Amino acid sequence: MTDRAGTPATPSDLIDVGELIRAYHERRPDPSIPEQRVVFGTSGHRGSSLNTAFNEWHIAATTQAIVDYRTAQGIAGPLFIGADTHALSAPAMTTALEVLVGNDVDVMVDEFGDYVPTPAVSHAILAWNNDPSHRGGSQTADGIVVTPSHNPPADGGFKYNPPHGGPADTDATTWIAGRANELIEGGLKDVKMSEPSAVDTYDYRGMYVEDLQNVIDFDAIKRSGIRIGADPLGGASVGYWGAIRDRYGLDLTVVNPKVDPTWSFMTLDWDGKIRMDPSSPSAMASVVEHRADYDILTGNDADADRHGIVTPDAGLMNPNHYLAVAIEYLYGHRSGWREDAAIGKTLVSSSMIDRVAASLGRRLWEVPVGFKWFVPGLVDGSVAFGGEESAGASFLRMDGTVWTTDKDGILLALLASEIRAVTGKSPSELYAELVAEHGDPAYQRIDAAASGAQKAALAKLDGDAISADELAGEPITAKLSKAPGNDAAIGGVKVVSENAWFAARPSGTEDVYKIYAESFLGEEHLKKVQAEAKKIVDAAIS
Repeated sequence: MTDRAGTPATPSDLIDVGELIRAYHERRPDPSIPEQRVVFGTSGHRGSSLNTAFNEWHIAATTQAIVDYRTAQGIAGPLFIGADTHALSAPAMTTALEVLVGNDVDVMVDEFGDYVPTPAVSHAILAWNNDPSHRGGSQTADGIVVTPSHNPPADGGFKYNPPHGGPADTDATTWIAGRANELIEGGLKDVKMSEPSAVDTYDYRGMYVEDLQNVIDFDAIKRSGIRIGADPLGGASVGYWGAIRDRYGLDLTVVNPKVDPTWSFMTLDWDGKIRMDPSSPSAMASVVEHRADYDILTGNDADADRHGIVTPDAGLMNPNHYLAVAIEYLYGHRSGWREDAAIGKTLVSSSMIDRVAASLGRRLWEVPVGFKWFVPGLVDGSVAFGGEESAGASFLRMDGTVWTTDKDGILLALLASEIRAVTGKSPSELYAELVAEHGDPAYQRIDAAASGAQKAALAKLDGDAISADELAGEPITAKLSKAPGNDAAIGGVKVVSENAWFAARPSGTEDVYKIYAESFLGEEHLKKVQAEAKKIVDAAIS
């Protein structure tokens, strides 16, 4: 961690917006260079125009590939599109519209020219597809979100949400990326583009905000009179928080309504970069300074699919801690949910959630990393809550039907206020009660060096190939290479003992693998788990 972490950004830290935009339009990717090809990760294609990883040709080709994909899938309804506040999002949005209009796609842009959060796009897709008048035939809707999420200001991002409203699965993204790279290799000759002179509009903000009353208890929040602070961190939720305040009569302050593509008002993240991560103590340092001014203070990232929860008594909550509290509260206060509705978590999320699930008598549904895995369960109501350790989650409406199938940071931030209003306690106070009941886990993610060949071996590693039978003094009870919830490959391994576990997964961008580890026996035991995890994994992939 750099010694500048948590300190205000200085002029030397800021991007040159003009240079960034020029590079977007002028640079042409060379598809023979891997770093300049279209590559979809867990949340779409991301990169910077300055290193020719996110440029006009990438977006034109990717949009055409999405058009070709939806045509092949028989998707002929409207395409809902929104963008966040990153500097590259506006030109990428323009490029995408030119291609969509050139292909005669019925595209829906924001009615008021507003920024559009990821959950608002998911909500719009589901609202259209769940409308009885739109069912049948091929008139299903899908969407695009132009965002690199919490990534630094120089980055751009582009992701596709199919008709289920959530992140596209690997089959779809692999096809789209492959087709996009073919189009780039062909000089874009098969890309159709036209001036987007007239497109349809949709009130993303109004529809989303009005419908929130069906998933959050605003009456309880209003009656309590609690003081709420919401910081959009310069992101797409900036216009939404004021609308929520006005619609539901809340004592809510938009802490910082400023939008600045350089994010000059941010404090630097752990590595000295500007990054709008609401779960990072360093990035949220200036927000946390105001914790005494509010009963609940929250933050969102640039596309509002992540949340950060700040309380007067504890400051910024660890995302794992808040997920555990949210789960215990929701499953005790949502009588409209199915009695057999499971609790969804990714396999690198805290085992505190496992213990909460057991105490609630609810089935735990553990899946690989990636919110896409929760989509089917949220759609049919068999999973009422899905959450990731990286501060992304969503849950069902009060009547047990689907709300969003993508992460919703606005929703989880509002839930913190509902929890405070209904229980009279902050989420951090409630987490202390969980610790008293279930124990106090120590959790950390670290990186370990690995070559490309070693990362490839880890991604395909079978749990049975691990020869160790103990983990930091405890018998190993499980060696997993597939997720218990859906039997999907986890792209690595997870090793479990009674009071600890670790998971190892290769990085997609660096020559390292990630070790997630947790122990209910304290920090010293966690260090032993981490050290043994590295030995176990290195022995298995060498």
